[in-house]
Amino acid sequence: MKPITEIGAAVVGTGFIGVVHVEALRRLGVQVHGVVGSSRQRAASRARDLGLPPAYESFQAMLNDARVDVVHITSPNHLHHEHAKAALEAGKHVVCEKPLAMSSAQSAELLEVAQRSGRVHAVNFNLRFYATNQHVHGMIANRELGDVRLVSGHYLQDWLLLDTDWNWRLDPQLGGDLRAVADIGSHWMDLTTFLTGKRITAVMADLTTFIKTRHQPSGPVETFATGRAVDAVAREIHTEDVATILLHYEDGARGAVTVSQLSAGRKNSLVFEIDGSSSAASWNSENPDELWIGHRGRPNELLLRDPAILNDDGRRVASLPGGHVEGFADTFKALYAEVYRSVAAGRPAAGYPTFADGHDSMLVCEAVARSSKEAHWVEVERSRAAAERRR
Repeated sequence: MKPITEIGAAVVGTGFIGVVHVEALRRLGVQVHGVVGSSRQRAASRARDLGLPPAYESFQAMLNDARVDVVHITSPNHLHHEHAKAALEAGKHVVCEKPLAMSSAQSAELLEVAQRSGRVHAVNFNLRFYATNQHVHGMIANRELGDVRLVSGHYLQDWLLLDTDWNWRLDPQLGGDLRAVADIGSHWMDLTTFLTGKRITAVMADLTTFIKTRHQPSGPVETFATGRAVDAVAREIHTEDVATILLHYEDGARGAVTVSQLSAGRKNSLVFEIDGSSSAASWNSENPDELWIGHRGRPNELLLRDPAILNDDGRRVASLPGGHVEGFADTFKALYAEVYRSVAAGRPAAGYPTFADGHDSMLVCEAVARSSKEAHWVEVERSRAAAERRR
């Protein structure tokens, strides 16, 4: 087995999330040999800022580097399919940001290519890797909540509240036809699927665009950047600002989620409550070390993240003692620790979200888009998608 410290990686994309990938890999001791950016100048600047080796001149130059075992793809959504497929065909292991592709046809192809390659393939659903969420996963698997009946919550942000706020995700050519749902709603739906062990089977969705005209700056804008651009062009917006979605899960559980990028004061608030037949569990990403556990006939509990009292699932991904908060960046490190154990072994394994999870997320998102357009319940069409792949 190859030591993690001898595994080489490269990161495609130099925005906010690309930097988080680089920093998490460094904490694990993985050798980051370079980055690829949307331009040589942008990549060179980011490489200098991060103290990395000189940026690659091109995506192909990165693929040609024999030192690179794993490619992390954090480029805009419309490039995920192209970049992931090329990396797999070049013999690289791949970690790809979500959404995995722009359509379920593309994600199905990527899944087939990945499985054929024998390489490790992962999708960056990092929110599974808060230690408290892993603990909930273990609780539900051990039936400590009883039968799961209701899954509810929200994912709220405010970074696109104003008509002067802009990001490439607002452009369907770059981000896809879904925006808030694909960007953050997909995290909530994947997380609750993971926690409950139940896939989403049907959806009833209402998508709304409140800000129908925005002002696009003349130059590139970093995700979560603030400030008004001096030179801007009015652009019509056709992707959703807000979504409300009813959900059916396997085995009859029901769900409801609100997704918004217009909620003033909510910077990154993912909340879920899972109500079982005997107990309940609730969590908020803005207080990630706290897990609320509800009971009927005895006092409720507030469990604070502490490896000494977490179950085996939670303890496995916790890095720090109790009282030392673990946050967003730590989830990347915990996820990549699982992924790179598989890379070191030279083959895929369980324990992290794969391209299969990324493809399933695409199927759910497409059902959401169709439901909102047609104004009725839509089933997630897994059987048809599988049949089309076999043709």
